[in-house]
Amino acid sequence: MNGLEPLSDAEAERFVGITTTVPVEVIYAAGLVPLDLNNVFIGSGIAELLVAEAERRGFPRSSCSWAKGVYAAARRLRLRRVVAVMQGDCSSTHAVAEVLRADGVEVVPFSFPSDPSDERFMQMALERFASLLGAGLDAAEEWRVRLDAIRALAHEVDRLAWMESRPTSEELHFWTISCSDFLGDPERYAAEAKAFLDILRTRPPTTRATRLALLGVPPICQGLFSFLEERGARVVFDEIPRQFAMPFRSDSLNEQYRRYTYPYDIFYRLDDIRREVARRRVDGAIHYVQSFCHRQVQDAILRERLSLPILTLEADRPGRLEATHETRIEAFLEILAGRRT
Repeated sequence: MNGLEPLSDAEAERFVGITTTVPVEVIYAAGLVPLDLNNVFIGSGIAELLVAEAERRGFPRSSCSWAKGVYAAARRLRLRRVVAVMQGDCSSTHAVAEVLRADGVEVVPFSFPSDPSDERFMQMALERFASLLGAGLDAAEEWRVRLDAIRALAHEVDRLAWMESRPTSEELHFWTISCSDFLGDPERYAAEAKAFLDILRTRPPTTRATRLALLGVPPICQGLFSFLEERGARVVFDEIPRQFAMPFRSDSLNEQYRRYTYPYDIFYRLDDIRREVARRRVDGAIHYVQSFCHRQVQDAILRERLSLPILTLEADRPGRLEATHETRIEAFLEILAGRRT
């Protein structure tokens, strides 16, 4: 998708844009192909240009650049249908959905329950989603079993990251975050992940690296992972991408998407974060916050509830790490190194 050439008419009928992780099993059961617009945007090679295009369309500069990138990527590709999460994602998604509708794009809504224990709400949401896409939930459950076997490959990359420090931070990020849509081709994802794991198992583990957790939404800035690695640090817990890989065993779509923590409040996420930072022997955490995002206010709660050194890193637009970011990260890593000696 590099460069974002428009889809052909046939592709535009089959591809469905998604604004965040949704029950992709339903999309595949409908004979359609999910396309995570966040990954398309940030991997396009023209992310800054896409943000500027959205601003020319009317998105204010003081709004989330992820949302602007998602909108511009959808329009560049000439997608005809986009799934927008109306409850369980950021408020900016509502604005993106409205502008897409104004542009003639079909917007398919999906909502997570406000309470992850609300089994009835989730079942109704899944049934409505399947109905809107023309899919059967029995077929979607079959896709769940099929995709669980593929997600297990991402889980193994994650295990090798925190137990043996074999994949780099960027590799861990790629293989887990790509589970949002499986690169639009689950069989291709599985084949490439298996080949990567074969290579990974022959790679010697990294020793004495500072062990980091990356909390919060995926960073919009490029170069963070390589910058950390060059300074002897490695991400062994990449919170949200790990959630995109559905790390908890579930017996139904209903259970799976209620155990998935991202759409729910910070306290639900905290249970998972506390457990994983302890299990993975994390030295410190980087909490990434996106400018103009409502999730910024969660930073204070994380600091209060986690007994762990935390560096809050905020960025606005895509591009390389700023010099101030680099200085703050280097100082944070020096503090962590001092605590380890």
